[in-house]
Amino acid sequence: MSAHCHLAACFPDADTTTVWTGPVARPPIAFSSFDHLARTAERGLFDFLLLAEGPRPRAHRGRIHDRDAAGRPEPLTVLHALAAVTEHLGLAATADAAFHEPFELARKLATLDHLSEGRAAWHVVTSAGAGTGENFRRGDYLDRADRYPRAAEFVATARRLWDSWTPGGAARPFAHQGRHFDIAGEFTVPRPPQGHPVVIQAGGSAQARECAAATADVVLAPHGTPEAGRALYADIKGRLAKYGRTAADLRIMPGVTVVLGDTAAEAQERAATIRRQLVTPQRAVLTLERLWGVDLSAYDPDGPLPDFDPVADPRDRARHGEAVATAGKLRALSREKGLSLRQTVIETSARQSFIGTPDAVAAELARSVREEAADGFVLLPQLMPDGLDEFVDRVVPLLQERGVFRTAYEGRTLRSHLGLPGPARDGRTTRSPLSPRT
Repeated sequence: MSAHCHLAACFPDADTTTVWTGPVARPPIAFSSFDHLARTAERGLFDFLLLAEGPRPRAHRGRIHDRDAAGRPEPLTVLHALAAVTEHLGLAATADAAFHEPFELARKLATLDHLSEGRAAWHVVTSAGAGTGENFRRGDYLDRADRYPRAAEFVATARRLWDSWTPGGAARPFAHQGRHFDIAGEFTVPRPPQGHPVVIQAGGSAQARECAAATADVVLAPHGTPEAGRALYADIKGRLAKYGRTAADLRIMPGVTVVLGDTAAEAQERAATIRRQLVTPQRAVLTLERLWGVDLSAYDPDGPLPDFDPVADPRDRARHGEAVATAGKLRALSREKGLSLRQTVIETSARQSFIGTPDAVAAELARSVREEAADGFVLLPQLMPDGLDEFVDRVVPLLQERGVFRTAYEGRTLRSHLGLPGPARDGRTTRSPLSPRT
């Protein structure tokens, strides 16, 4: 397999990986923030920019998280604007399969693919949070067992819509009847330039891996140890054959953070500073409030963790067992290492993937691809809005010197950047995406 490294960047939602800082910091809602990151990623010859999404601000006990207060614009709208200021960069929108409909979303993605001349991608997610559905007319949420089947049927239906126009450019009727969708009509947008926009999926569970092997073009696999990465890589790639696919049909790209320094010690100190910035005392308490399900405002961030188990959320009792198990692990870690409440949250939630000098980080990235632990990486900048610049200026040239990263774009479409084949009009799009070939 090729040792070529693929790179992408993620514009984060208000997450635990990112600090908005600096004297020239632009707010997350400002187009200038998106514009700067997109132009930087294209300058670095990245495959695509992924916009994260949150259909509801995160809140606990009626309080919206500080990092969500700046707002979360709708990704596809932003990407249409970015299509006008970039030429090669792929444009990936996160869109929830639980709260969209196939015709509506397939039409928007096909439009973006046409306007960008073949650079659109769809990051498929499925919400399990009980509160999210309250923003939508259905007013509830999917059972965990239904999440991936609905997502798989959604992707298959969207692909049927994209394929519904004739090769000569005429609309023809489509129809789909399934467990989750029953639709028929005529699609309003000609077949996209890529055939199908690139489909991206995240997740490391057995069900997620199977769905990815059947439906995805890119997998945002969890990043762990090199051994775990190689095992996950082999497992997902090994599932492809039964769906009539080869290893070249799927790219595995973990989401990672990078902290650089002129020396290893400087990089470690910068990483520690970022972790402390990410997890303020207030954020530490709020993080555990979400897990425990009760008001912990009386707890000292520099004191011990609660000694009782989390309280079940009546809207989402299925997750209570997971919450109890997680709380037990946190208490055990706190006792073992003598950590305070805040230190425990820092230890467990502010993880950083690659820390070191530019040369050391470039070597680790290249090694991961060479040893088939990943096909590439999605960078989550920890300092925004300018956090990607240092990586592009200091690490990308070293990857190019090692011969593992492009020195120029060779094609126009996102599929060409990723080295993915174009989809056929039959095959995997005319059968259930979770039904193996026999």
